[in-house]
Amino acid sequence: MSPGRRRGGRDAASYDESDVRVRPGKGSRPRTKTRPAHSDATDAMVVSVDRGRWGCALGGDPDSIVVAMRARELGRTPIVVGDNVSVVGDVSGRPDTLARVVRVAQRSTVLRRTADDTDPYERIVVANAHQLLIVTALADPPPRTGFVERALAAAYVGGLSPILCLTKSDLADGADFRAAFADLDLPVVLAGRADPLDDVSAILRGKVTALIGHSGVGKSTLVNRLVPQADRATGVVSGVGKGRHTSTQSVALALPDDGGPQGWVIDTPGIRSFGLAHVSANDIVDAFDDLRDAIENCPRGCTHLGPPADPECALDELEGHSHRRAMAVRRLLAAVSGVETEEDPETSLPE
Repeated sequence: MSPGRRRGGRDAASYDESDVRVRPGKGSRPRTKTRPAHSDATDAMVVSVDRGRWGCALGGDPDSIVVAMRARELGRTPIVVGDNVSVVGDVSGRPDTLARVVRVAQRSTVLRRTADDTDPYERIVVANAHQLLIVTALADPPPRTGFVERALAAAYVGGLSPILCLTKSDLADGADFRAAFADLDLPVVLAGRADPLDDVSAILRGKVTALIGHSGVGKSTLVNRLVPQADRATGVVSGVGKGRHTSTQSVALALPDDGGPQGWVIDTPGIRSFGLAHVSANDIVDAFDDLRDAIENCPRGCTHLGPPADPECALDELEGHSHRRAMAVRRLLAAVSGVETEEDPETSLPE
C-alpha cells in the first residue's frame, strides 16, 4: 500500500472529524448520583432468601408474598430474613413476576455470628427479631452449656430477648442443666414430643422469634408442631452425637391465626459453631441495667472476669440477686472468652 493511502482506497488527507467514531456512554456525560425517591414503594418483610431472590410479605401479610430482586442502586447491601424493606415494580405476586427491593430499613435488632472467634467477617443470621428461642435437647445429643452461653451472648449484644427451649424432655430431666442459667433470669420452656406447647405458643404470640440450635435437637420438629403447614425436613442424629443439617436456609413462617396477635417464627439452619469475634465483655454486661451501672466504677481496661485478672472489678461489690446474676454473667464471659475463673464449683457444668 502506497504512503498516504488507507485501506478502502481513501486518501488519508480526505478524513475529517466527522469520520471519528465516539463510543456511546463513555465519558460523553457524567453519571448522576440522583436516585429515584420511590415514593410509591410498598413496605414488606423479607421471609425467605434463595440465590439472589427474596420472598417478601407485603405489609407483613403472610398471604401476600412477592418475589423480588435487589435493585442495582443497593449494590451489595446485605438483605436477610426479617429485614423490613420497600419494594417496587410488579407486586401482584403472580407466577413468574419479579419486584425490586429498593430500600432496607434500619434494623432494630441483629443476630450475628462469625465462623469462629478469630474470623473478622460477621454473618447476619436474622434481622429485627424480638426474641431468640435457643432450642436444646436434654439428650441425644446431650446438652452443651457452651453453645447456650454463646447464643445468650449473641442475643444480649444484638438486642434480642433470649428464651431457653428444652426438647426431648422424655429422655432426661435436665434440672441441673436448667440450674446453670437460673441467675440470668432466663425464661425456660419445655417442648418435648409429649409436652403441650401452650407455654411456647403464648411466648411467641405477636412476636418475631428466631429459632437457633444444633442439628438434631428437634428444632424442625418443633417448627412443624407450631406451624403445621411448614413441612420442615427432619432428620436423625448420627452415631457421633451430631445431627444432619435438615434446614439449609433461614425462613420466616407465620404462626396460625388464632384470633390474637399473629407472630412469626424464623427457622435458621442447624449450626455446629457460633463464633463471637464481634462481642466484647462490656457488650454483654450492658444487657443488664444493674450490672451496667456497677461497671462504671471498674478500673480502666477491666474485663469483669474477677480475680485474679481483675481484683478490683466492681461486680464483686454487688449483693443479693444482683451479685448472683453478676457471677452468672461472669461465667458467661469466661465461657465465650475461653478464660478460667474462680467460680463456684457447685454452679458450674461441664461443656
